Amino acid sequence: MSTGSSDLGRGWSRLQVGRRLVLGVPYLWLCLFFLVPLVIVFGISFSTPKIAMPPIEPLVSYGADRVLQLRLYLSNYTFIAQDSLYVAAFANSLKVAFVSTVLALLLGYPMAYGIARAPRNWRSVLFLLVVLPFFTSFLLRVYAWIGLLSRAGPINTVLLKLGIIHEPLVMLQTDFAVYLGMVYSYLPFMVLPLYSAIEKLDPSLLEAAADLGCRPIKAFFRVTLPLTSEGILAGCLLVFIPSVGEYVIPAVLGGPGTLMIGRVLWEEFFNNRDWPLASAVAVLLLLLLVGFIVVLQRVQAREPASE
Repeated sequence: MSTGSSDLGRGWSRLQVGRRLVLGVPYLWLCLFFLVPLVIVFGISFSTPKIAMPPIEPLVSYGADRVLQLRLYLSNYTFIAQDSLYVAAFANSLKVAFVSTVLALLLGYPMAYGIARAPRNWRSVLFLLVVLPFFTSFLLRVYAWIGLLSRAGPINTVLLKLGIIHEPLVMLQTDFAVYLGMVYSYLPFMVLPLYSAIEKLDPSLLEAAADLGCRPIKAFFRVTLPLTSEGILAGCLLVFIPSVGEYVIPAVLGGPGTLMIGRVLWEEFFNNRDWPLASAVAVLLLLLLVGFIVVLQRVQAREPASE
């Protein structure tokens, strides 16, 4: 009896060790490739620029009396708070990301609803068409819009031949081109979680609503939309978060006046070589996005309790 219990105890302990090893691999990955770089960037944000390689003053150094000194400078954060350029870049990035997310939601929800309600043998084909742009390079897809939106591009050519316009439209290097590129690039991130949420929706709920005299439009707002709120939230986060720090689309499709925080980060890192200031901008952007996510999670957590 004791031998059996001891064998059982050894087997249980081995199982626990195996589980810890399996869970430890992703935690180690996140620690090495997310937490450690984040700590490095956070430390650089408290430094000052220097003409050297790397172009930063070390935070830890030995003084004349061989005493270890730790120097932290808050000048980068105070400079960002006082400079209107960075405040405007943060505000414009939030505006562009918000508008792009709303447009992606308005376009993505009907697409996801249509795919989820399509015949089962057609769903895989329609789903493939949504993810098909991922088969090509993101940069290549963004650059393709330069030819499409140019004055001699196919869009202006077709509009001129149809007589809708009398002279080519200026679409490149405008806010319209930026929003178009944002929505086009991140629309699949909105459709995928929405499709998953709508597909899981029980059709009998809509049938019950119809039996109770609820019209289709009212049933959509009273039944379908609330029950797919988690998919809406997930899609909005997947579009909003990368849109805030986007650099390629504003740089390629936007004009000189398209000021976004991703562009500011690039210029500070590579043009001005001010790594401490750029790191401070990156830390503030991360804190802003984390705070936004926390607020949304708390709002979502309160909804079931309020009901």
